[in-house]
Amino acid sequence: MMINKTIGVLYRNLIKPALFQFDAEFVHNMVTQIGEGLEDQKWLLRFLLSRGGKTIKKNILGLEFENPVGLAAGFDYNGHLAKVMKHVGFGFNTVGTVTAQKYAGNKLPRLARLTQSKSLLVNKGFKSDGAETVAKRLDEKKIEGHLIGISVGSSNVPNVNTINKAIDDYLVTFRIFKDKPYVKYFELNISCPNAAMSESFSNPKNFKELAKAATSCGITQPIFVKMPSEIDFDESDALVRLAIENGVRGFIFSNLVKDRNNRAFNKKEIARFKNVKGNFSGKPTAENSKRLIRHTRGVFGNNVVIVGCGGIFSADDARERLSAGADLIQLITGMIYEGPQLIGEINERIAQ
Repeated sequence: MMINKTIGVLYRNLIKPALFQFDAEFVHNMVTQIGEGLEDQKWLLRFLLSRGGKTIKKNILGLEFENPVGLAAGFDYNGHLAKVMKHVGFGFNTVGTVTAQKYAGNKLPRLARLTQSKSLLVNKGFKSDGAETVAKRLDEKKIEGHLIGISVGSSNVPNVNTINKAIDDYLVTFRIFKDKPYVKYFELNISCPNAAMSESFSNPKNFKELAKAATSCGITQPIFVKMPSEIDFDESDALVRLAIENGVRGFIFSNLVKDRNNRAFNKKEIARFKNVKGNFSGKPTAENSKRLIRHTRGVFGNNVVIVGCGGIFSADDARERLSAGADLIQLITGMIYEGPQLIGEINERIAQ
């Protein structure tokens, strides 16, 4: 624990200030390259970052999670870090969102920091190397003993422009990965506000068709639906019921926020992004995540498995999501602002 605290101090006072002098996407690409180079140095990463000693395993939907803290989709979108994140301390990590067709990403800027608001502007738009390329990369890594999932979205390209085409596009990716032994779960992303067709599936009619198609294509792994953030309870409940009717019990609350009047934003800071496209992660997502977790657990009880995602920057934030009703948690932005030792800190507190 002392090592974690020391690394946290170093990160927040030396490393982060230096990294934050550079463009956010440049830093992300650099960290990805360095991280992939460390995937065989598990002894070093576990010594520096991971918790030790106590067991906090969870058995959920037939999967054994080494700990309840996961890497959310949106960080390792092309699978370069799939083999290394366990050694950072994550109990599970999601690759993607992966799409069937390659997409270079939305126009720049695709990432930017709002440091006063503890948020990131995100506008990648399902930037992806494409499902076949990502699958080949993961095959070559020969991953064993890791709990890895694939987040699946519809390709953000001009020829995927109808509901039926988008569903067919989702199914291509599911079929490429469904028989891979290293894929232990899927995420069905229906709520990315930066991709053209994704949010169409927050409509219950469209979602019903997608859920039916996805669960009928031979998938044996559990599926978690990545839910919208800015949604009322009735709309959310309708999606949850449709998912359950189709055999899907996992839900992630929740995705990015759009509302720039969100009270978590520093007003002067958000005003600088008035003419910049994109939506937001981090602290502005926290309240919506908590209210949806509490509500969904209250309505559906043990019929659902809930992953709390959004605005987790500390062990207290993590415990708050678990107390609200989450079975597991995921994070990205908290790690970027607080440091990679955060995962170990959270696990240590949960174990206590």
